[in-house]
Amino acid sequence: MSAINIKDNLIEGVAKRLSPNHDLRPIEEDISLLVIHAISLPPGKYGGSYIEDFFLNTLNISKHKYFESIKDLKVSSHLLIKRTGEIIQFVPFNKRAWHAGVSSYLGREKCNDFSIGIELEGTDDSEFTNQQYNSLMIASKALIETYPKLTKNRIVGHSDIAPERKTDPGIFFKWDRYLGDI
Repeated sequence: MSAINIKDNLIEGVAKRLSPNHDLRPIEEDISLLVIHAISLPPGKYGGSYIEDFFLNTLNISKHKYFESIKDLKVSSHLLIKRTGEIIQFVPFNKRAWHAGVSSYLGREKCNDFSIGIELEGTDDSEFTNQQYNSLMIASKALIETYPKLTKNRIVGHSDIAPERKTDPGIFFKWDRYLGDI
């Protein structure tokens, strides 16, 4: 993937699996923060469709005992970047995805209201793939070009906005590499 275009708040040319877990932003044009996450379902396992199923509320909880603990959660992100670098979009960027939970950035609470969430398939204690960094960098560049309030200085990890409860994207996420490529 060399470049991407965003049209009507959707990335052209990537899979769309629109999640019901979103709503309207209080101020639609206030997209001013990018939050990087990590997720794997079940924890530490990669591949398959469990993350997508989770974001679409179609996760079969009988497939793994861990799924029972998350069965009532309703969450989503704008994008998921799989280990292969494949990007899947779940929520249009002008809508509020449910990715940040209880959070605050520079004293402003409810980060879902003004942020875009990108999930990387992975864990907070493992390396991410070259393909993921490449797709993340390309997507981030396009988002910064499309949404003027987004800048390199307004990109954070989930752990930065919810440090009491979150550790992702984790200690192995290479911030210098990622930000240096944008």
